[in-house]
Amino acid sequence: MPQFLNKKLLLLLVSIIVLVALIGFSLREREELSWPERFLKDTTGFVGNIFSKPVSGVTGFFEDLSDLQNTYEENKKLKARLDEYVLLKTQVQDLKNENKELRDILGKEDDLRKYTPVQATVIGRNPERWHEMLSINKGTLNGIQKDMAVITSEGLIGKVKSATQFTSTVQLISSSDETNRISAIVQGDENAFGVIEGFDSEKNQLLMKRIPYDKKIKKNSLVITSGYGGIFPKGLPIGKVVDVKIDQYGLNQTAYIEPATDFYDINNVMVVQREVGAEEPTEDDGKDEAE
Repeated sequence: MPQFLNKKLLLLLVSIIVLVALIGFSLREREELSWPERFLKDTTGFVGNIFSKPVSGVTGFFEDLSDLQNTYEENKKLKARLDEYVLLKTQVQDLKNENKELRDILGKEDDLRKYTPVQATVIGRNPERWHEMLSINKGTLNGIQKDMAVITSEGLIGKVKSATQFTSTVQLISSSDETNRISAIVQGDENAFGVIEGFDSEKNQLLMKRIPYDKKIKKNSLVITSGYGGIFPKGLPIGKVVDVKIDQYGLNQTAYIEPATDFYDINNVMVVQREVGAEEPTEDDGKDEAE
């Protein structure tokens, strides 16, 4: 038994000596490695390569996930700022439009020297009669009276239908009321007289009727008030001609007029009163002229 232990002890000692020698041998600086060392290094590198790619992929995935979360938060903040910008831009544009509209109205005062202008603001409009009536914030206390012409900076929109002390109701020229007629002129080499009566709601165009069949009407010709009805001043813009059709009997023409003013969007107006009497019709005025 002691002899067997001595052999085992001797073998352990020899193994330790060999291991120490190998370690010392491997630590020496030399240009070439032994094949066991090369095999060990290649095996270790190959195994490390296999595991390094998945580890790098997982690490990159979590880094990308973190970047994506940061990008989402930044995008959310930028979107909120963009919404604020759009709202601000809308408000600025609205103020610009209102400012331009008021400036244009003030500029019309020089053109209306022969008339008394009263500036007013639209305060009410019935959705069911959007193209018929609107209410303004000026009344008889401001000198407003029935049948006064009402305009915007672009042109004629209607007349005062009724007035109270503080407010007035305006009947638009697009109203379907049969009595709502305006004596008008199509400007050209030779003026053509007619009457604005009727409105095509589908085309959003006024109808100018009773134009003599022999009058040559050109498209884009301007249409203005004639002033012969005694209510509307002469020369107020109404719109421009976009189409002309002969009536079924071939005696008169009907011109389709694109209004100078957008009847759908009216905010500020001016009420004007004539300070001169109605002009006498000329031979070219035609018969049965309306207001």
